[in-house]
Amino acid sequence: MVRTQRVTIQDVAVLSGLSICTVSRALRNLPNVSEKAQRQVAEAAGKLGYKASAAASRLAGGSTRSVAIIAPTATTWFFSQAVEAAEEVLADSGYDTVLVSLRNKKSVKQKVFGGLDQLAQRVDGVLLLNVDLDPTEVGALEASGLAVASVGMRNVPWDNVGIDDEHAAWRATSHLLELGHWDLAVLRSNEPIPADIPRFQGFCRALDDHHLTVHPDLVVACDPSIDDGRRAMAELIARGGKPTAVFAHCDEAAFGALMALREHGLSAPKHMSVIGIDDHPMSWFLGLSTVAQPVADQGAFAANLLCERLLNTETPNRPSNHLLDTKLIERKTTRHKR
Repeated sequence: MVRTQRVTIQDVAVLSGLSICTVSRALRNLPNVSEKAQRQVAEAAGKLGYKASAAASRLAGGSTRSVAIIAPTATTWFFSQAVEAAEEVLADSGYDTVLVSLRNKKSVKQKVFGGLDQLAQRVDGVLLLNVDLDPTEVGALEASGLAVASVGMRNVPWDNVGIDDEHAAWRATSHLLELGHWDLAVLRSNEPIPADIPRFQGFCRALDDHHLTVHPDLVVACDPSIDDGRRAMAELIARGGKPTAVFAHCDEAAFGALMALREHGLSAPKHMSVIGIDDHPMSWFLGLSTVAQPVADQGAFAANLLCERLLNTETPNRPSNHLLDTKLIERKTTRHKR
């Protein structure tokens, strides 16, 4: 996808030094924004020539005034954070939201994307949150006439907001290597083709940078959940390998890994360093080292882009892919190898 030169809310956030969520609230004169932040946003927006689309959007007629937010599940931390931020932007732009949870079921997903003509009668646009679509489903969505934006998706023909997953994993793994850990294990996401998983690619790239190879016995696939992270870590221990550190593809899997270590009389970082990706609220409480990603900002940014699509139907901009910054946060679960 080609990155266009149009000014976005991300540009205002970078210039003002504030988060995308704060900028979005300030531009729409919502409460809970300090006078200082309001002034910073106004100055940055003025310099860039950026204007919020909410007021103009409310003038548009002949539509359902509704948007569907589609997520694999509505119960996990990531999706609840992204949904809440997106709903705030959409509501202030005059749109009602319909939350569609696929409940992690293939049958539900097939029903939703096989009935897009019915969905198009109820909503004007769709915001997808990390939904794994096959080419047929992508084509059906393109042909539906719905405005589309997404969070956390790759190689899609519409506006997308996410992070550089490969770089985030590379940074997490490089942190372990910098601490002197050479025998590394990975709890990778449970997808059929490992080579197509950006976070696993980042893990492999970091090892390759240090002329190390990925040992197959130290790779375990797991879902992004505490229960499966616990199961995967127990499996890793049962294999008899002795990694000194583990990279988990998300914080919730890392939480499960910490549980499994404790159940086997081990702990982090005494016996094994552990790091994840996300910066889940519980990461601070558990002292988990992680690479933080701005989840709410991704939801708010994607919702803003979708509002622009719904408003500017006559001369639409080319689809663009926006990657937000991540940050390494070192806590108690990682330390130098001893």
